[in-house]
Amino acid sequence: MKVREYLERNPRRILTAQAERPIPEAMAMLLDNRISCLPVTDEGENLVGIISDKDIFRAAYKHPGRFVDKTVGDLMTVDLIVGVVDDDLAYIAGIMTNNRIRHVPIVENRRIVGLLSVGDIVKSQLKNIQTENRYLRQYIDDKYPG
Repeated sequence: MKVREYLERNPRRILTAQAERPIPEAMAMLLDNRISCLPVTDEGENLVGIISDKDIFRAAYKHPGRFVDKTVGDLMTVDLIVGVVDDDLAYIAGIMTNNRIRHVPIVENRRIVGLLSVGDIVKSQLKNIQTENRYLRQYIDDKYPG
């Protein structure tokens, strides 16, 4: 399945942050929305980075007490791995596995159009497996309509 098809079937609003946002506000966004990362965009809504709960956790460990004075821009990852809408979900899954990351922003012309998580990939693969199992069972039971 292509990323474009998955995003069309599973539309959702993407929450973003700007680099100037204080870390406590970013933490509140993550916790209040039960998400684990925020794409970071500039004024033109171009993707410039990503900040995850792990980035914040790492900063809290390295700089106890002082990490709350930081901004998203101080802690965000800027060396991004991104996907495009014409990528296959299997390719995105490989990127996540090989790079040990949990999220891949999907971009068109530097603008974020989607954000895929490991959970999205698992859900997609589960649906494919369930569909395939259904057809195989029908075939084995000689009930396949084709």
